[in-house]
Amino acid sequence: MNRNLNITCFGEVLWDVFEDGEKIGGAPLNVAIRLNSMGINTSMISCVAQDSRGGKIINHLNTIGVNTTSIHVQSKYPTGIVKVTLNQLGSATYDIKYPVAWDKIPLTSKMVDTVKDCDAFIYGSLASRDPKSRETLLELITNAKYKVLDVNLRQNYYSKDLLLKLIQAAEFIKFNDDELFEIAAMMGSTYNSLEQNLNYIKSKVQATSICVTMGKHGGLLLHKDCYYYNSGYKIAVKDTVGAGDSFLASLLVKLLSDSNPQHALDFACGIGAMVAGESGANPIFSDTQIHTFLYGNSQGDR
Repeated sequence: MNRNLNITCFGEVLWDVFEDGEKIGGAPLNVAIRLNSMGINTSMISCVAQDSRGGKIINHLNTIGVNTTSIHVQSKYPTGIVKVTLNQLGSATYDIKYPVAWDKIPLTSKMVDTVKDCDAFIYGSLASRDPKSRETLLELITNAKYKVLDVNLRQNYYSKDLLLKLIQAAEFIKFNDDELFEIAAMMGSTYNSLEQNLNYIKSKVQATSICVTMGKHGGLLLHKDCYYYNSGYKIAVKDTVGAGDSFLASLLVKLLSDSNPQHALDFACGIGAMVAGESGANPIFSDTQIHTFLYGNSQGDR
């Protein structure tokens, strides 16, 4: 693993509220925590409140080694929370409160410097739902060397124009399969198959890497005009919260470390499956657990 990589994540830091308690979450924060667990120098840009939830997030990130110097602390808006509801299959739906602290991320010179110095800048569409954080993100994007978009369509907190602007800016894009079809249609596609729609999007954007998560059916990667497939790993799903975030973190690191794209996709699908097999977005895995799962587990429907 390339431990000299510096990666910065932008967007929501919050608490996922389950029936049985609260856990730290937010897609970019989940990505940052997984990156950190892989030995990557990771920074988080966001905003929290001067409340107990905000303090606990910063303390936890400081403890594990994620750089929090670009997490702004303010007193007007509360730290974000999301009510998570799981169905019988462990699939999650989200009630995302608004407005909260991460909607009001102010632009600072420290944030600009952090983005300029990193190897990859990861941002999502959800963090753009409020004009304040949107303005900050759009400015930071102009300072990034390598831009990674995690498309995250939630509760109609997005617009066609903004999505297309974020997509056009990115060199690396991650969708889930539903998002891929929705955005391809927005861009004018009349195709029905996943691969056709992926090719259509590729023809319209500058991104050299586009990946699609497909739940229990694994993932698909279009990297430098070549296709790579993984059909999934068998796992008893507890919940799907954060699985796609760990997939993105794992895939990105492997590709930036010049790993074979097929091996990178297999690794990322395996980590995503392992997360789905545990409760919450950020379970900790040892290298031994990962190796045993990846190499002692057959691919196929979970």
